[in-house]
Amino acid sequence: MVQFKNRYMVMEIFIDGEKELVGGDPKRILSSNNVSRAIKDSIQLNFGECGLALSLGSFHVKYLNAITKICIIRTSRADHQKVWSAITMIRSIGNCPAMFNLLDLSGSIRTCKTAALKCEEMKFEQYIVAAGDHCPQDITDIMKESIDKINALES
Repeated sequence: MVQFKNRYMVMEIFIDGEKELVGGDPKRILSSNNVSRAIKDSIQLNFGECGLALSLGSFHVKYLNAITKICIIRTSRADHQKVWSAITMIRSIGNCPAMFNLLDLSGSIRTCKTAALKCEEMKFEQYIVAAGDHCPQDITDIMKESIDKINALES
């Protein structure tokens, strides 16, 4: 039996001009379907339909948090550099200007989970410091749910 080799990328999404969004809500723009569509469009634009077909075998957005803008992307080991380079060429998600930053690249979901948890906790601490004493309870509940989602990730 041959094991299929994957790479997991923990990415941070920077949305430009969040306050001037026409839709107003960055959570609506940052969905796993929209991020996946933007990456697939970039792969097709930069590598053609054959490159897109090769990359789609293992490609999947495993996790996305619209509040902290952290996502986990799975791709095959053979095509991870192609997907990574296509991600760096993305300039918008939908009609909203956006950029991606690679935080961690790993070969197993276990190490990816630990890196994503560390990033989520740091972002959550930054959010609490920025909000001060006015941090709403629903945001802390959402953050606890997102940490539970990361812990529940499996290959």
